[in-house]
Amino acid sequence: MAGRFAPRPRTAPGALRAEPGCADATRRWTPPPGPYDLGLVLGPLRRGPGDPTFRALPDGSVRRTCRTPDGPCALRLIPRGGVVEAEAWGAGAGWQLERLPELLGAADDPDAFVPRHRLLVMAQRRRPGLRLCRTGLVLESLIPSILEQKVTTVEAYRAWRLLVRGYGEPAPGPALGSGERMYVMPDARTWALIPSWEWHKAGVDAKRSSTILRTVRVARRMEEAAAMEAEQAVARLELIPGIGPWTSAEVIQRSNGAPDAVTVGDLHLPGIVGHALAGDRDADDAAMLELLAPYEGQRHRATRLILLSGHTPARRAPRMAIRNIAAL
Repeated sequence: MAGRFAPRPRTAPGALRAEPGCADATRRWTPPPGPYDLGLVLGPLRRGPGDPTFRALPDGSVRRTCRTPDGPCALRLIPRGGVVEAEAWGAGAGWQLERLPELLGAADDPDAFVPRHRLLVMAQRRRPGLRLCRTGLVLESLIPSILEQKVTTVEAYRAWRLLVRGYGEPAPGPALGSGERMYVMPDARTWALIPSWEWHKAGVDAKRSSTILRTVRVARRMEEAAAMEAEQAVARLELIPGIGPWTSAEVIQRSNGAPDAVTVGDLHLPGIVGHALAGDRDADDAAMLELLAPYEGQRHRATRLILLSGHTPARRAPRMAIRNIAAL
């Protein structure tokens, strides 16, 4: 039954173990001393409220699916008594649990960030449990980031939801408490075989779908970027036509846990950063990078904290219109 746990035998801390009738493998991980917020750490992996690969539940637990090099995996994470309990199902369960600490921010060093603006001092105090996750997986962040290029988040989230549900596979393990099933994103070959009219029905134009098709043809080479230093990873991703600095930064923030990967080329972020740090809502990328210069090495963390502070300029124009190319 979802949300219930069978009694577990004693094992060494952090050890993987299989239990008949329960998860394929489990693990317990103790975060470093200090505040820790599981939902805040994994929040960037969620692509909208209806993401079929991610759920943050009211009890503070998180459900996530991924496609590992060993196969699909469904993961349930429960923060309990200062420990994160993890249950995993599927062929990729062992791969995922071996890398659980990095996924949960163990490789991140929040103490490396020294706030120099009052707003960031306050944001860090209010959100002390922030750590940067590192998934070790590229395509799961790269494909939805390509879908988000130059469209509204509503359009991009809808496309991701339709394509994953239509071409992914039901996640291994139990359904959600509501009976709803989660899905694992398609593998590279399946992405490559999606017909052109299905991209169109999902609202994805030819430019973005072509970029995804070019990407999945060299999926193995793309996945190698997760083990590279940030600069080398960016260079690897940007070898693909259609992947530029905005997309590569959005990916390595998640796959590599890169604390300095700044999202340039964003429609809103420069104005948000400019407004927060200098009262300049009309800041461009150059002005944003100048304001973030004191945080070099931690500029992504600085922007995360700014966004979490909620200190954003009031809207001056209507939202970008949501297109429906499927109706054309």
